[in-house]
Amino acid sequence: MIAGKNRIAPIERRSFLKMAGAAWALGLSATGSEALARAEAVYASAFMDRSGAYGIATVSERGEIIERVALPARAHGLAATADGSRAVAFARRPGTFALVFSPQQRFEPVTIRAADGRHFFGHGCFSADGRLLYATENDFDANRGMIGIYDGTDGYRRVGEFETYGIGPHDMTLSADGTLMAVANGGIETHPDFGRTKLNLDHMEPSLALIDAATGALVERHTLSAALKPLSTRHLDIDAAGRIWFACQWEGARDAVPPLAGSFRRGEDLAFLTLPEETTARLANYVGAVAIDRARDLVGLTSPVGNSLVVVDAKSGRVLSEKTVDQVAGIAAGGRDFAVSDYRGGFNGLSSPVAWDQHIVRL
Repeated sequence: MIAGKNRIAPIERRSFLKMAGAAWALGLSATGSEALARAEAVYASAFMDRSGAYGIATVSERGEIIERVALPARAHGLAATADGSRAVAFARRPGTFALVFSPQQRFEPVTIRAADGRHFFGHGCFSADGRLLYATENDFDANRGMIGIYDGTDGYRRVGEFETYGIGPHDMTLSADGTLMAVANGGIETHPDFGRTKLNLDHMEPSLALIDAATGALVERHTLSAALKPLSTRHLDIDAAGRIWFACQWEGARDAVPPLAGSFRRGEDLAFLTLPEETTARLANYVGAVAIDRARDLVGLTSPVGNSLVVVDAKSGRVLSEKTVDQVAGIAAGGRDFAVSDYRGGFNGLSSPVAWDQHIVRL
């Protein structure tokens, strides 16, 4: 069975505070310390402040900022170790840095630079034991998706790489036992000489791959039908039953109504969600983030293009709720409900003087 990025239940508040220790609370501002004391859950997300500076913030489920860490440029996705002691933010494509930090201030942030001929795609994950960090990368001259492997016991030195068996890899996750990688190959060719320009929209090659984490060998590769070639497979999460859920962004005709999310398990074909046409219209052919609430078997989808938050029952595929959230950004499972942010500075309804970026990770 494959389990998701948060492979154990999120740390309860008392355990998290005990692990953090008094040093973290003492190192915070008065406002941050008060926010931490009230927190039932702690998250992290990248942001841009009003001066145009970039950073990462730890934030409570109330939306109160606990602490900030500066970044050299804009970040995209984040990942955390299973015990929440380390987290990483990846540069937005075609960025060349990733920053590993301790939410509890146990060590100074470590900046990883992309290897020559590579750039980051904004996502990655830690190994099950937290010793290795994996990052989706672009071998841009060869137009190959890669997974960079970094040793967390040796200053995050780059120690190897695997192919993703596709182009334009975006999100990835790892099985609970650390044996399988799941990768969403978006299928879009890019090159840093052309910035964020998409170079092959007339012949995209989206796919979803399962890869042996020990050897880098391909275990399974799922491609899309000819009619769905413009459907870029982008983001992943995994439910309690071990199904891999994927969310997509449509690059084809604007008047098309393609499926935007689906799931599969090892040894099974892809199964797309059959959403009501009005729900697909609300998502505006663009799902920016997906999150699974494993305790309640819920799938959360956000669309900043459609200003829409949609919650689906993972077992039946039935739409349970739809909500308009202006410039909605990230989503993550929470204690009572999904944590949701927006680009205007809202986090679970509380407004902050920052623009949150596209993703949230629960610590």
